[in-house]
Amino acid sequence: MKIQIVTICGSVRPGNYSNMALALAIDELKKDPKVEVTSIHLEDLDMPLPGLPAKKPEAIKAFQDSVSQATGVLLASPEYHGGISSPMKLAIDNLDFPSKLAGKPVSILGVAAGTIGAVKSSEQLRAICAHVGAVPLPLAVSIPHVHQVFDQNGHCQDPAMEALIRRSATSLLDYINNAVCPKLSLEAILREKESD
Repeated sequence: MKIQIVTICGSVRPGNYSNMALALAIDELKKDPKVEVTSIHLEDLDMPLPGLPAKKPEAIKAFQDSVSQATGVLLASPEYHGGISSPMKLAIDNLDFPSKLAGKPVSILGVAAGTIGAVKSSEQLRAICAHVGAVPLPLAVSIPHVHQVFDQNGHCQDPAMEALIRRSATSLLDYINNAVCPKLSLEAILREKESD
């Protein structure tokens, strides 16, 4: 069975650290041959504010369909002024109602320049995901002093931080393999018996 993972980067700034961290998580995901990764680039969507029509409705529909069809989702967000980035919140707001995130396991990866990392934004993102019906995984990954973790070319300089970032991917796959896939397999078996 193919595992479809959607990743969303909550920063649209060129050369952003969230995307550098997310690249490591994606690399980890791609080590599993059963995994297909769809990376969402929010800067390409031209997302409307809630209540306004979309300028690129086909792009928003494709975004919603990707999340709807995903087995799991990995969200990477910077922390801005003690909260998640506005592009990340806007992305969640554009996932319709009921949300396409509903029922999806979500791994959270946060980065920040400060000493405590992205603790506040990760907790906020967890609460928002839970509110729309997603299943946020219990251990969010928070990277402090992110500007010291990566060099200007996006290479990770800290093996311990790299292992932590990669854990955001392996935790999601562990949850899917242990909780989601067995359920789907059992459902397929039962449906097969029903049709006999």
